[in-house]
Amino acid sequence: MGTQAETTETVRTETTGSGPGAPAGGRWWDIGAVVAYVLAGFYVTARLWVHLPDRTLGSNPSDQSLFEWMLAHGAYFVAHGGNPLFSDRLNVPDGVNLMANTSVLGVSVPLAPVTWLFGPHVTFAVLLVLGFAGAATGWYFLLSRRLVRSRSAAFLGAAFCAFAPGMISQSNAHLHMSVSFLVPLIVWRTLALTDADSVRRSVRSGVVLGLLIAWEAFIGEETLLLTALGVGSFTVLIAILRPDLRRRWKPFVTGLGVAGVLAVALLAYPLWFQFFGPQAYHGLRPDIQEYGADLGAFPAFARESLAGTAAGVRGLASGPTEENAFFGWPLLILFVALVAWLRRNRTVIALAVVAVVAALCALGPWVLWHGRAILPGPWMLMRHVPLFDSIVPTRFALVVVPAIGIVLAIAWDRWRSTAALAPRSVTQWAIPIFIVAALVPVAPTPLPTAARHPAPELIASGQLAKLVPADRSALILPPSRSGIPDAQQWAAAAGLSFRITHGYFLGPSGDPAKRWGIFTSPPRPTSTLINSVYSTGVVPPITPAMRTQAVTDLRFWRAAVIVLPKANHEDALKQATTELVGFSPKRVGDTWLWDVRTLAS
Repeated sequence: MGTQAETTETVRTETTGSGPGAPAGGRWWDIGAVVAYVLAGFYVTARLWVHLPDRTLGSNPSDQSLFEWMLAHGAYFVAHGGNPLFSDRLNVPDGVNLMANTSVLGVSVPLAPVTWLFGPHVTFAVLLVLGFAGAATGWYFLLSRRLVRSRSAAFLGAAFCAFAPGMISQSNAHLHMSVSFLVPLIVWRTLALTDADSVRRSVRSGVVLGLLIAWEAFIGEETLLLTALGVGSFTVLIAILRPDLRRRWKPFVTGLGVAGVLAVALLAYPLWFQFFGPQAYHGLRPDIQEYGADLGAFPAFARESLAGTAAGVRGLASGPTEENAFFGWPLLILFVALVAWLRRNRTVIALAVVAVVAALCALGPWVLWHGRAILPGPWMLMRHVPLFDSIVPTRFALVVVPAIGIVLAIAWDRWRSTAALAPRSVTQWAIPIFIVAALVPVAPTPLPTAARHPAPELIASGQLAKLVPADRSALILPPSRSGIPDAQQWAAAAGLSFRITHGYFLGPSGDPAKRWGIFTSPPRPTSTLINSVYSTGVVPPITPAMRTQAVTDLRFWRAAVIVLPKANHEDALKQATTELVGFSPKRVGDTWLWDVRTLAS
């Protein structure tokens, strides 16, 4: 990249491990890179692997329970058939629209044997590692085969793309965001469309791209949309900056059209089911649509970065799972400096513009400075647009991650090529020193974990599944919801062998005036009462009207049994439930059990 011609042709440059210009020992670099990425994935998830059956992610156990249930659903579907886009094993009697949720069918179905053999908690941990290693490997091969010649440059850029603070934050149980190994492949195949010199090649490339798009839609639709917006913006910008690419627009458009038609054909019914099928909803709650990145977050360090602390992020993010915009001030300064240094490289300029636009979108509807709104943000114009109303704005900062990673790779590659032409001086060594100095503070630390509540003997032994008829459900106290994930996690571990009344998922609010999705089952009087007792330990006077309502709700849920494991305020929950149903439970192992089949029939 030492000449003007080289710096402006990086979008089309391709090298192979054995082709001309490939570095010596390229294959060993490839093998070493993949091994290093796998080891790095295990390092980040190390605390989860230690005593795996007894640990859960400490920052977000609720979402881990959700995805373990989704993984169990994929295995259940493979074993029993049915509609993979819907399940009646959760949220009885309404069920769950899995296309309207982060169902990760694209990985849960292929990994069904792992779930059968070892359980969804093991599949979850495996996917975390595969997410990191797969994404890093994909970016490495994209960079080394297409954008840079130096394997070390590709290794560096790919490592940042996969292990940046935002990706570490999302790996706190957001499998649909962290399992992103298809993203670099989609980017690669889109860029490959610019190489097509015949209709046949463009059609073939378009078919591959369309299949990748469809596959990613069944892993993470939000990731796919962010990727499409990022790649689309870059494509438009590079076409403006590169007249030679504009002259090859016909093969590109042909391939893109083939990809679009194929993806639409494969996804038409699933998307219809998502937006118009049972338990569909329209967008996220208004408060979630306002989750933007604080301006103060960009120069700060995420809590899971080497230089970060929990105190340092306070007030700058909605939680540990959404620290997407924490790049650290050294890296921001370095990025600006590298863009200035590589300003003749039109790929770098296009990436810089994409990064700036994505960062602006990540601010959300209000521009915040340490939690204080200072002016309306650009997202104010987009938050009610269909599809965009299902994006959490702060996640646009994840589009900035590959833009920075690719610029880092190009800069390192440029340094390697120029340094080879002349003896290395102190000035020449400044580039790698500055890059390493900026990256070390944002290097990841292992994800925090917490103790997992073991399943009660009644559930772990399979006894509960025998007590619940196929057309009935179990009401496990307290009802599963965000922050109370145990019942859903236990049901997943039991292979969805019984249905449960509640859950943590996205479904309609039940209020015609509020058509957005909520993260649990719509409340009913009895569940509201039980949740109050669970939270406060106070049992209100149980009236005849409450008892009548309890019977009505149990019939609505088609409940066969009520199960009370060890829980917060267990005695109060036992008292309230006994008074509601009118009879005492029996002790089964370490749980209390009410058989309400006659009462709720």
